Amino acid sequence: QVQVVESGGGLVQAGGSLRLSCAASGNFVRINGMGWYRQAPGNERELVATITFGVSPNYADSVKGRFTISRDNAKNTVYLQMNSLKPEDTAVYFCKVSAYRGDYWGQGTHVTVSS
Repeated sequence: QVQVVESGGGLVQAGGSLRLSCAASGNFVRINGMGWYRQAPGNERELVATITFGVSPNYADSVKGRFTISRDNAKNTVYLQMNSLKPEDTAVYFCKVSAYRGDYWGQGTHVTVSS
């Protein structure tokens, strides 16, 4: 059974920081990439950042210079360090694991940035 579990969301003031974590467990055979997506109320889910073995991380323009994605391959864990948060970063953040057997999503963690 595959599990993808996010943590680290919460309420923060504008300009503050949060660190999200996503731990994947189960029989993936091989994980190719991991990433973060977000969905604000009334909006479609959008890419935030992705990281793939051997490839430079990819960021949405809106978070470049503020967010940093990193990965611990030994733990099948991906992190998202979010600095200089803005109210428009408020959303549910989802972790996606792209593996040999397919893509797997977590349940999401809420991030709220107050002005």
